Amino acid sequence: MGRVGASMLGARALDFARRDVSEQVHTTEALLRNATRIVETLGEMKGAAMKVGQMLSLHEGLLPPEVAAILRSLQKEAPKVPFEVMQYEIRGALPDYDRLFESLEPEAFAAASIGQVHRAKLRDGRRVAVKIQYPLIEEIIRADLNNLRTLLQALFSLLSNVDFDPIWLEVRERLLEELDYENEAANMKRMAVLHEGVPDVVIPGVVEEASARRVLTMEYVEGISPQEACSERYAAELRNRWGVALFEFQFRGLLEHRLLHADPNLANFAFREDGRVVVYDFGCVKRIPEKLAVSYAGILRAAIDGRSEDIPQLLFDLGVSMGDAPLSAELTTPYVELFAEILREDPPYSFGENENLYHELIDLGMTNLPHAADIWFPRDIVFINRSLSGHYGNLSRLEATARWRDLVLALLTP
Repeated sequence: MGRVGASMLGARALDFARRDVSEQVHTTEALLRNATRIVETLGEMKGAAMKVGQMLSLHEGLLPPEVAAILRSLQKEAPKVPFEVMQYEIRGALPDYDRLFESLEPEAFAAASIGQVHRAKLRDGRRVAVKIQYPLIEEIIRADLNNLRTLLQALFSLLSNVDFDPIWLEVRERLLEELDYENEAANMKRMAVLHEGVPDVVIPGVVEEASARRVLTMEYVEGISPQEACSERYAAELRNRWGVALFEFQFRGLLEHRLLHADPNLANFAFREDGRVVVYDFGCVKRIPEKLAVSYAGILRAAIDGRSEDIPQLLFDLGVSMGDAPLSAELTTPYVELFAEILREDPPYSFGENENLYHELIDLGMTNLPHAADIWFPRDIVFINRSLSGHYGNLSRLEATARWRDLVLALLTP
């Protein structure tokens, strides 16, 4: 992964457009072979390793489009485990299985990093989706984590002098939380209560009597797949509505509810023709400390007001600093100016209109690399920023256009 990742970033840094065409073709073919190899390996490994592959695939703007398309397959499918094995798992987890279930479809309709999902029918007639963990997946993930820590610490140390332990604890806690489907069920129920008055968000109900730590049964709620939703089959106006629903869902969780759905993998969402968005996976949910929510709100307000000179102190209040001092405006202002476009008043910003945004971010990062090693940040922002950046990619795929400034202001107004 490290070797292939380095080759991808190196290729991007050299800029394909400046190369001889034959060399460009050769390089792209090599990247495609490597990316395919990664997908095959991570898909078979499942667990924490595949989770990392999914995280990489969210930042597709860093990668050649052909490679991003291959990595994107990790967001949707993993090789499925035979039905006989999964049936053994669900019977072991649910002693009342025969009393509760009338039928369970042998073919899984979705497979992910720690489990797969089967359609089923309960004895009372309800159609449900049943998420069943793979056998021994907890032991596999815990073993993965030992190797993953070594890999991530090595990569982290190349870029930062900050203590890696708090960052690792945050990553480890979120990954291990996903193993507990009872925790996920509690997240779903809490999110459903918080969104009772939000018509554009659909959260399936939990069937508690048919759920356990390694089995989660929920209402079967259908929707348009992300791949279809992002295609030209659906009108821009409808894609805009889906984009607004996703955007508000994300920032409502950060600023208002302080309970953030922190896995922006687009396969965790489905779309309805009436403009609603279905949210499926609540294994990775981040509880936001009040101080952080207030700090993010202050940064957004300053960006909207054009007060870039206030950003260093606001970041310092958030816990982002250069040792014991705020970052310099020289470091922060270029980033503020880059993202201020999204919050402009007119014309409304279209995600994906600035195709060079990721490249400009990389250039900024390379410019600021000598200073970056000494930037400190709190562990709590790791999954917040992962989620925000992942949804930038999702909204870009939808090519969503809206007055994002007005949406943010509405959430900032008490």
